[in-house]
Amino acid sequence: MSYFSRYRDYTPLWSDTSKPTPRRYVFIALALLAASAALNIVLYNKLSHRWQVPLDNYQEINVQPIVDPKLADSMSHPNPQENAIVTSLYTDSYATAIATLGHSLNRVNTTASRLLFYLPEKISPRALCIATSTGFVPHPISRIPPPRGGKGVFWKFMDQYSKLNIWTLSDSGIKAAVYLDADTLVLRNFDELFSLPYNFAAVPDVYVDGQGWSLSFNAGVLYLRPSRAVFEDMLSKIATASYNMHEAEQSFLNHYYGAEALRLPYAYNANLAIKSRKPEVWADVKREARIVHYTLVKPFLEEEDNSGKKVVEMRRMESNVQSKMGQYGGLFQEEMQDWVEVWRDTRRTFADALLECGSHSATPPSPDSS
Repeated sequence: MSYFSRYRDYTPLWSDTSKPTPRRYVFIALALLAASAALNIVLYNKLSHRWQVPLDNYQEINVQPIVDPKLADSMSHPNPQENAIVTSLYTDSYATAIATLGHSLNRVNTTASRLLFYLPEKISPRALCIATSTGFVPHPISRIPPPRGGKGVFWKFMDQYSKLNIWTLSDSGIKAAVYLDADTLVLRNFDELFSLPYNFAAVPDVYVDGQGWSLSFNAGVLYLRPSRAVFEDMLSKIATASYNMHEAEQSFLNHYYGAEALRLPYAYNANLAIKSRKPEVWADVKREARIVHYTLVKPFLEEEDNSGKKVVEMRRMESNVQSKMGQYGGLFQEEMQDWVEVWRDTRRTFADALLECGSHSATPPSPDSS
């Protein structure tokens, strides 16, 4: 018997492909491919871990301030007739937050005018009195209902499309506006924003989960140049554009301005999620933060109230804040103290005005229609 006849079952991998390959060698080849794939995955994970997103691999190496001090003085004197700071009130429980926000603006000496958007059918006279006690001028607006009957919209955001009314301020001669959610607190003057030549700007969003540092922006702080034409265009598209309805107007605006939005530094919307995601980043952001956004913990709401509609009485506000100090393992104690300190000063400074608000009705003029 010849050598090749004795080993006729042996077929080298480089043999003539016209001849059938024994099954065991197919298994060997598949095993090699699987091992190669596994090795590639391991190497990719090691390399990607080594080179993280810069903010997850944060290093305090930049010493340049956000705004050039030489330019800041020439940019920080907005015309109050042409520039406005706007916030909104859709439920009575946020009235004290807006009063505190208003006083935080007083403390940083902003010179822009201030407007409070509110829904007359949802807000009681007492809540409106409290919210406007520190400087915001009441500005009633019409509710913009969520498209498609609100299907897919998170229930807390059912009134949020009403925010788009900001673009109608061009009718009042407003050329630039900064919108602030009611759950924000101003720590430093940001009047330089009114000199931006852009039509729209916002701060990138941050998530504590796997989404992390997002390219999409958070709609809690917005800079914009109002335009009635843009407003009408938005209304014509909110029901037909393709976007994730869950986040309501924030998702829509991200699609509307996606490629054109100017991304501002985190200092203009210091979202508490930054601290939860990466405390080292927060430490640097906080040093220059103009606006803190109380997203994860809201000091002015009841701890057990998920609806956001239960009003915390002014006399109980400080104890309410204290009850929240331990949330997230006490991570936000400093920020809770920041807020309650401004609240105390608000209550002292505007004691007479707030006392007078007690004589107003605490019942909204009509039932909640959301």
